[in-house]
Amino acid sequence: MNTWAYILVTALTAFLIRTLPLTLIRKPIRNTFFRSFLYYVPYVTLAVMTFPSMITAAGKLPAGIAAFVLGIFLSYRWLGLLPTAVFCCLCVFLCSLL
Repeated sequence: MNTWAYILVTALTAFLIRTLPLTLIRKPIRNTFFRSFLYYVPYVTLAVMTFPSMITAAGKLPAGIAAFVLGIFLSYRWLGLLPTAVFCCLCVFLCSLL
């Protein structure tokens, strides 16, 4: 019985999250703070879901942290996605050898 209740609550929650904004907000959003908040929500959600995996995927916490720091540094140096990923993989490999 509890399983069906959980499924029902989950379905209702998912349905309401998707339909309430469509039905309640009919005019364009003009508030700049709220617009910028809505703009960054997908990026923050993606970062929150992937950050723990980036650190722990190497199997060794120091190697993951070193690759993360290197990735941040290289991305701020306007290096592309592929070279940054390659250098981070090399960093994890080298840290794992130590």
